[in-house]
Amino acid sequence: MTHVVDFTDVSTEGLESSPVAEALAGLRANEARYFKNKYDATFATEPATSGRGKELADHVARVLEEERGIVIASPALEAAELDVDGIRWTHVFHESGLAVNVLYTKQDGGKRAVGFKLAEGMDPPEELSAFKWARQKSKLAGTIRGSYFVVKGEY
Repeated sequence: MTHVVDFTDVSTEGLESSPVAEALAGLRANEARYFKNKYDATFATEPATSGRGKELADHVARVLEEERGIVIASPALEAAELDVDGIRWTHVFHESGLAVNVLYTKQDGGKRAVGFKLAEGMDPPEELSAFKWARQKSKLAGTIRGSYFVVKGEY
């Protein structure tokens, strides 16, 4: 079932099993606001356990594994994909409070990267301990910690 993320009335729907559900909901709402403001796009998620949501979560897991040998230990709860301005954005929200997105510009030579964001109150997971993390403030998500790496392969 598709869930349109509301960034004015933040909900934990679909994230209830997370120990940091409220912070993760804020992080998800922050992403929804970004896409609405920048691209006038609606951010909708699907459960990552079946159907299209599972395909999206598997795609992100494949990119992480093939690019850097990273396997996220925490289960994926929700996934989303947006295709705006020639860029495919695939997001996965994990039970631990980690959000992973793959930005993939379709044109040759365009930007391609994996971004990681942590919900407030979450330490970086062991599998991402080698990354340096920057902080940013968000009215919806409190303090977000983020990192990224450039994607070299074709996906």
